[in-house]
Amino acid sequence: MIDTVKKSKGLAVTQYISAIVVAFCTLAPFIWLFISSISYRKDLTTVPLAIIPKEVTYQRYLDIFINPNNDMAYTFKVAMSNSLIVVFFVTIISLVVGSLASYAFARLKFIFKNQLMYLILFTYMLPPVVIVIPLYLYLNSLQLLDTKTSLILLYLSMAIPFVIWVMQSYFGSIAKSFEDSAAIDGCNRLQTLWYIFLPIARPGIIATGILSFLVAWDEFFYAVIFTSTLNAKTISVAIAEFSGKNTIDYGMIATGGILASLPALLITFIFQKYIVQGMTAGGVKE
Repeated sequence: MIDTVKKSKGLAVTQYISAIVVAFCTLAPFIWLFISSISYRKDLTTVPLAIIPKEVTYQRYLDIFINPNNDMAYTFKVAMSNSLIVVFFVTIISLVVGSLASYAFARLKFIFKNQLMYLILFTYMLPPVVIVIPLYLYLNSLQLLDTKTSLILLYLSMAIPFVIWVMQSYFGSIAKSFEDSAAIDGCNRLQTLWYIFLPIARPGIIATGILSFLVAWDEFFYAVIFTSTLNAKTISVAIAEFSGKNTIDYGMIATGGILASLPALLITFIFQKYIVQGMTAGGVKE
C-alpha cells in the first residue's frame, strides 16, 4: 500500500514537472517576442544580449495603432486586413464544401470512392514547390496574380482536402440509426446532413475550421510568390519585409509577430473545449 502511494506521488510529481517543461517551451518564444517588442533597438543588438531590458517602450504598438505616418505600421494594418479577409472566406468555403464532400464519402456508395479519397489526400501532400510554376502561369493567364482571390483559391486547395479527410471520419462514426430515423421522418440527404450530422459533429467541425483558419493564416510560401503589392499582401509577408536591405528592425518584427499571433491564440482559447472534443470524437464508432 505504501509503495503504491509513493509510486502515485512520484508519478504525479513527474507529470507536473513535465507539464511545466512543456508549458515553458511553448510560452518561451512568445515571452521573448514580447520582451523584444518593448525593448529599445540598442538593447536588442548588445552583446551579450540582455534577457530583461533596462528600459521598455511601447512606441511600436502606438505607431501601429495610432501613428498614420509610419509606413511599416500602415503596411502591417493593410496586410492584417487582407489576411482576415482571405482566412474568413477560406474557412467558410472549406467547411461548406468539405462537409458536403465528407458526408458523401462517409455515407454514400459510389464508384471509385476509395481511389478518389486517396487522390484527394495525394493532392494535399504535394509539396508546394513542385506545383508553384504551373500555378503561377495559370494564375497569370487568368490575371489573378497579386489578388486576394488567387490566395483564397490556393488556400482552398490546401484546406478542403484536409477538411474532407478529417470530417469523413466524424460522419462515419455517427450511428446509422440516426440516419434511418431522419429518413423515416421524411428528411432528404441535405436535411439529414443539416439537422442530424452537423449538430452531432459540431466539435469536429469547429476544430477543423480552426485548423483551416491556421493553414491560411500562417501560410507564407504562396503569399510571398503570388503577391507583390498591398492589394493582396498578407501578414506573414509584411512581417518578413520588415527586414530591410541594410537594416533589420528586430523590435518591429517582434511586435508584428505578437500582433499576428493574437487572432489565432484568441480563437484557440475561445474554442479550446471543442478542439479537445473534436480531436477525439471521430475515433469512436457509435
